[in-house]
Amino acid sequence: MPKNKMKTNRSAAKRFGVTGTGKVKHNNGGKSHLNVKKNSKRKRRLSKKVYLEGAAANRIKSYIPYA
Repeated sequence: MPKNKMKTNRSAAKRFGVTGTGKVKHNNGGKSHLNVKKNSKRKRRLSKKVYLEGAAANRIKSYIPYA
């Protein structure tokens, strides 16, 4: 067992996940309230998962090392 273990950033672990192929996925924000003025197309789009790429994905992976 390694001498030093990294701590997982708990706020990142609750918001992001890593797929089997290593992509970082998360949910869109903006669906909690004030939904009356948003049209159905926009709310549908916000409900789908989003995948991060590049430097942003690498940063998030460093926050959740054991995911």
